[in-house]
Amino acid sequence: MKSLFDSTPLHKFKGRTVSECLIIFTRYPEPGKTKTRLIPVLGAEGAASLQRQMTEQTIAKAKALQCERQISIAVYFSDGSQPLMENWLGTSVVYRRQSDGDLGTRIAVAFQTELEAGAQGVVIIGTDCPDLTIEILTQAFEALKEHDLVLGPAADGGYYLIGLRRLFPELFVEVSWGTSQVRQQTVEIAQSIDLAIAFLPLLNDIDRPEDLVGRSF
Repeated sequence: MKSLFDSTPLHKFKGRTVSECLIIFTRYPEPGKTKTRLIPVLGAEGAASLQRQMTEQTIAKAKALQCERQISIAVYFSDGSQPLMENWLGTSVVYRRQSDGDLGTRIAVAFQTELEAGAQGVVIIGTDCPDLTIEILTQAFEALKEHDLVLGPAADGGYYLIGLRRLFPELFVEVSWGTSQVRQQTVEIAQSIDLAIAFLPLLNDIDRPEDLVGRSF
């Protein structure tokens, strides 16, 4: 799979080259275009506000981790523009627009881009999992040192985190993205190519109205 980026600098943190990269997938919080499944209960503005808040919380956790561990942070975004993203979240992280294609293609391209840039361990997360902690992120990077694949299972059957040391394109094809089968299908593919898998704690995503029950943001 060809990368969409012809040239990418080595990963840097405080002027030093680092070997680990945390990728955050997010969407610019434009009302009506984000968290659409929550619009019936929150309204377009409310859903966009929730997207904004969860993204900001995720960025804060990533930067807190960066204080403890030398990692680079890359924000892969859809909608909006790089100037809008920088005005929103600042300029201390790298921004890249998500590639075209389904979620699997976009994840695979992101992995390839950062691995080709020199990262030796890459972890990808979204912004839909408010229960994700710095400790779990640390656990993910540590597990990646001894495993081919790290997965953070989500209660809806997907995963809130995936980590790789090298790209295995098979993991991102013939997967029923957006369904409760995603994690199981991914595990079955990984087992079929003899990958060593590490699992993180089971957490909940915020995707549907029922996911909001008992939560305050």
